[in-house]
Amino acid sequence: MRRYLLDTHVWLWYLAGTKDLPKTLREALDDAAGMCWLSPISIWEANALVARGRVRSVGVEKDWLRAALKNLPLREAPVNFEVARAVADLDLPHNDPADHFLAATALVYDLTLATVDHKLVEAEWLPTLSA
Repeated sequence: MRRYLLDTHVWLWYLAGTKDLPKTLREALDDAAGMCWLSPISIWEANALVARGRVRSVGVEKDWLRAALKNLPLREAPVNFEVARAVADLDLPHNDPADHFLAATALVYDLTLATVDHKLVEAEWLPTLSA
């Protein structure tokens, strides 16, 4: 069974039940119960989106995060020394640090990155699941 690392937008769209998340991707994640992972980078990125007003949260951040993790149980894919070192080896066409850390995390932990970000999907060396 494939193991998935959720890109930040996929995680947020899944939680919100938005139609932005392709049905095939939602179904794949539903079928992968217990095999989905989240990087702390996605939590950092989600908090930054909330702070900039690009994403709304309900209540206090700690409570929002606790509820989100309860609604969609995920395994933690920690940022460790190996992940941080792997970032330097990546060849991505943009400088988004979150994307670099998520790609490195997927490689280090042997996970498939669930994303609809075409910049990540087009990286042939990165295993991805899009739509």
